Amino acid sequence: MYTIAKQVGTSLDAAEKTKRFMEDTIGEKLRAVAVAAKSELDPSIANVTNEQLAGLSHRLGVDHISLWKRTDGNIVVLKSSEPKELLMSSKTWDYWNTAFNQLLDDQEVTIPEGQKLLYYWSGPYQYASSDPERVNKWGYYYDGSTDYIINPYINAQVFLDYENKIGTTALIRQLLEDNPDILEITGFDPKFFGKPPIVKVKKGKLIHNLDVRDIPFGEYTYRNKKTDVANVLHAAESGEIVTTTLSSGGKNVIKSFIPLSKETPYVISVNFDYGAIKEALNRQLFLHTVISVCLIVASWGASYLISGLLIRPLHHILHNVNQISAGHFGSKIAVRSQDELGLLSSRVNTMADNLQTYMGRLRDSAEELRSTKEYLESFVNHTSDAIHVIDMQGNITQVNNAFESMYGWCREEVIDRILPHIPAELQEEYEDIRLRVGRGESFADYETVRRRKDGKPIDVSITVSPIRDEGDRIVAVAEISRNITARKQTEEVIRRSEKLSVIGQLAAGVAHEIRNPLTTLRGFVQLNKQQGNLSGVYMDIMLSELDRINFIVSEFLVLAKPQVGHVQSVDIRSLLHDMIALMDSQASMINVVFAPRLDKDVPMIVCDANQMKQVFINVIKNGLEAMQGNAGTITVELDYDADNKEVVARFIDQGRGISEQDLKRLGEPFFTRKPSGNGLGLMVTQRIIANHKGTVSFRSKLGEGTCVEIRLPAQQ
Repeated sequence: MYTIAKQVGTSLDAAEKTKRFMEDTIGEKLRAVAVAAKSELDPSIANVTNEQLAGLSHRLGVDHISLWKRTDGNIVVLKSSEPKELLMSSKTWDYWNTAFNQLLDDQEVTIPEGQKLLYYWSGPYQYASSDPERVNKWGYYYDGSTDYIINPYINAQVFLDYENKIGTTALIRQLLEDNPDILEITGFDPKFFGKPPIVKVKKGKLIHNLDVRDIPFGEYTYRNKKTDVANVLHAAESGEIVTTTLSSGGKNVIKSFIPLSKETPYVISVNFDYGAIKEALNRQLFLHTVISVCLIVASWGASYLISGLLIRPLHHILHNVNQISAGHFGSKIAVRSQDELGLLSSRVNTMADNLQTYMGRLRDSAEELRSTKEYLESFVNHTSDAIHVIDMQGNITQVNNAFESMYGWCREEVIDRILPHIPAELQEEYEDIRLRVGRGESFADYETVRRRKDGKPIDVSITVSPIRDEGDRIVAVAEISRNITARKQTEEVIRRSEKLSVIGQLAAGVAHEIRNPLTTLRGFVQLNKQQGNLSGVYMDIMLSELDRINFIVSEFLVLAKPQVGHVQSVDIRSLLHDMIALMDSQASMINVVFAPRLDKDVPMIVCDANQMKQVFINVIKNGLEAMQGNAGTITVELDYDADNKEVVARFIDQGRGISEQDLKRLGEPFFTRKPSGNGLGLMVTQRIIANHKGTVSFRSKLGEGTCVEIRLPAQQ
């Protein structure tokens, strides 16, 4: 009965969806007609005639076309091919009037009822207000290009015919004929069932509109209005089938309320004849009772005979299992038959053999585990990298020998303590790393600074990883430290040598740049000697030239003088302006000009300003050398990547470019194509940017120039 009820609901749901598909298809065609009509009608309703609409509706294949317009707070039909439609008002049409207003206000309808397309709404097929004998399907189109709503419509009698011949009504009729135990099938609309009927007066005739009926299809003979309303609402809200019983007309009835899909918000009631069901159940109950009694009597006799045969071998099996549980695996059961007990005895013997073998392997595995543990401890204690493990509270739980050598603390001094080896300025950075590792992240080859027991700083490269237990829960953090102080010192020597090389090449450009303002000053001094005095304008020019000489010499000395590394907030835009001014003289000597495009809204960066100047000079100098003998422009761009919180500087030259093979090798030590180069400039540049947590990338094609992009994290 329950299965039949679900099948009935599924069949009716499919029929309703088919009907809705037909209605939506006609709605789409009405929209196409409205769009076609708009292209032939004047945008103003005053210039459209009823005769024009009549001809247009005949040509487009619809019954009639009406034009609605909003006037004095109302929406009425002002033009129509059907005279009965003229001056009709939508003021009392409930959600239809709401849909018209939304279409005129926003060109979009949001009410749940009806079909909604672009600039279009179509309500359900309904009795016509102008002719209650007709059932029509209407479409309403408004895109703002006219001062009226275009309303084509057609006769929808086809839907009623579909209902009676092949639709829901026909399907219900066929189901009742094929299933005599089904007394009645009723369709309920939960929105209106149990509420007073909504009746409209159209042309003096009382009409119960098709879209507000509490029972859209089927008969409703077996009534229990009070409980039926509650059951219909419960089935609609819960989405589950609700079953109840009813006595009506001398019959016991089982009523199943089946909710259809969300697209078809109806509840189907399938009423079964409980008498027929009960009669079949009683026959089955009697038959099964007789069979059960016979089986019980037979099982008593059989169990008495079989138990005697089973108990004896079971005692042997139980005794042997007790021996195995005590650890005596050599005891065996004699197998005398091939039945289930014989098979069980054989399996117990096999289990004893396997346990004996397993215990031997377990002892061997324990030995191997102890050996592996010893090897691992030997490796950890003899590696040159310092290893220490901390718990989630930050206390050290384990260290190796290299840790004692590198940091100067012995095991007894650090176990179960928080180690004070993090410089104060890096404490916040370290806490951030710990939090991220606590969430499951890992850090590899992270370069930073730590302090020894005696307070001396050392440069280290650390790898931090989480340690998990069997439940995949993070219980500790392992940190491996590698002393890179010697490597850092070597990099600093290389950086300084490259810096001196750059300074030597800049010297000629600086001298040339200083000579120009000196010439100006000499000319004004000679003029003063001849005339006796100079005007204030000339004095201002001389002071400006002296300031320019002072700026060039200051920048050159800052670059040339050894500096102590100092990280601070730096305005990279100002820094680039200074470097362009410094290199401008060298660029002028080879007919190259700079085109700066520096965004004003770029945040500060945290860096060593002196090292960053060396980076920019290296990159600009490479661009100038690539354009040697080829006049052109070097574009310097600066902007902010808000998504990645990075400041981006690009240096774009118009030089000879770099081949794909050489592009892959950029940054390798001593790799260069310059006759007088040493191949260390880009390596130093990349190392400086990496130390500032940034990246350098290159894009180039032979004969088209090169773009060097430098990304640095912005100050938060």
